[in-house]
Amino acid sequence: MTSPVPAPRIPEAVHRRRWAILGVLMLSLLIVVLDNSILNVAIKTIATPAPTGLGATQSEIEWAINAYTLVFAGLLFTAGLVGDRLGRKKVLLGGIAVFGIGSALAAESGSPGQLIAYRALMAVGAAFVMPATLAVLMNVFEREEQPKAIGIWAGGVGLAIAIGPITGGALLDHFWWGSVFFVNVPIVVVALVLMAWLVPDSRDPRPGRLDPVGVVLSVVGLVLLVYGIIKGGELADFTDAKVLGTIAAGLAVLTAFVVFEKRSDHPSLDVTYFRNKVFSAAMSAIALVFFALMGVTFFGVFYTQSVRGYSPLESGLLLLPLAAAQLIFAPRARLLVDRFGNKATTTGGLLLIAVTLAAFAGFEADTPIWLLEVVFFLMGTGMAHIMTPTSVVIMQALPREKAGSASALSNTFRQVGGALGIAVLGSVLATSYRNGIEGKLGMLPPALRDTAGESIEATLGVAGKLGPQGRALVGPANDAFLHAMHVTALCGTGVALVGAVVVALFLPGRPPAGERGEKEPELVAAD
Repeated sequence: MTSPVPAPRIPEAVHRRRWAILGVLMLSLLIVVLDNSILNVAIKTIATPAPTGLGATQSEIEWAINAYTLVFAGLLFTAGLVGDRLGRKKVLLGGIAVFGIGSALAAESGSPGQLIAYRALMAVGAAFVMPATLAVLMNVFEREEQPKAIGIWAGGVGLAIAIGPITGGALLDHFWWGSVFFVNVPIVVVALVLMAWLVPDSRDPRPGRLDPVGVVLSVVGLVLLVYGIIKGGELADFTDAKVLGTIAAGLAVLTAFVVFEKRSDHPSLDVTYFRNKVFSAAMSAIALVFFALMGVTFFGVFYTQSVRGYSPLESGLLLLPLAAAQLIFAPRARLLVDRFGNKATTTGGLLLIAVTLAAFAGFEADTPIWLLEVVFFLMGTGMAHIMTPTSVVIMQALPREKAGSASALSNTFRQVGGALGIAVLGSVLATSYRNGIEGKLGMLPPALRDTAGESIEATLGVAGKLGPQGRALVGPANDAFLHAMHVTALCGTGVALVGAVVVALFLPGRPPAGERGEKEPELVAAD
């Protein structure tokens, strides 16, 4: 006796417009992710005194970047929970509106302090948009189409990361510094109209009681941990008492969160999910790949602009191969998963990332630029074959009604991994650079030596003020930076290899064809 074919769980009206809904979700996701990278090309302009910029100090610029990361990472998990309870469409509309308001205010900032505050406001909106997009996606596509849709979603993330610097550079060539934020406003207006029209609402049908203690503990713990990580990167010293104290406090609060959730009869996060080795391995892979990639992005900007002499726009254009690889391979990664399984596909992706990071250890000031382009293309290829399989594993490991929580958890691991990558690898870069340049700064007055040793930009800035005498510092600065970049790239390579070992051990391989054919209907029916 044959089993009855399960009825489609998606209403026909929603199913017909699912790809249009995905397009709207991609539009909102694009501007939120893009804003994580677009500010980088505007740093020098914002540091310029008024009326060209805001005259922001290096510390103020760092906080303009970090305020977004701290708030974004700290609220992601909470935002997913709120969407599961109140409705994903409501949260999506509210989040994109707040993001648009914050963008308009940031564009008109009159001081660095205002810019920092408005960037934090933008992050509040972004934190509610990011998990809601993936949660809505899981509720408008049938299970068999979810890998393809998630692949397109992951490709959009990669595209946004790559085109951020390009967009920022192009805007700065023609408009004032605030245009890198104001460009979000018309896109937000279009996205709001399309969302209200096309996107259906969904929520957890059995949300249970709220867990305010768990929510507060998760936010406080994540903010303290990420703050400590970033502060350690700023100081280039993770042994500083304030850094160690903040990180320890964050870990202590997160430990208290886990203990409280395990004992609660209405937890906001069921920590027993992490007993599933597949789920935990996928989460680890996401964190580790972003640790390595964000660290490379950090030193890659200095390599192309400070050492190679490219403009912000030209430097952004160099990332096009990475974006192209994302667009080509992210939607097709599921085909490799179908043929070889999650384990082989993801392990291969991480090994490819490791190879591309190791390639940076061989780059010099005169390395042919086409080699850098090849490395970026291979890096995008590796990333596409990591993000799509791991996202599918994570989203399908939890019940569908918990989609917002799963998405938020995935994005939290991504943000924390990226922040840790910038902080730790940035610290390695800064320490290696200072050790390499200190012996060449004897010609400078004692008051300038410490400042000049902070970074290659600081050294070149001091050299520029000294006129002809300062030109003697340019060569040693480039040499010291290249050595520091090589050391940092090898550290990133090691992290990617650790990720490859983790997924090779714990992600599932390719099941037998008969088993795949038998189990898929059961999964659909169980949902």
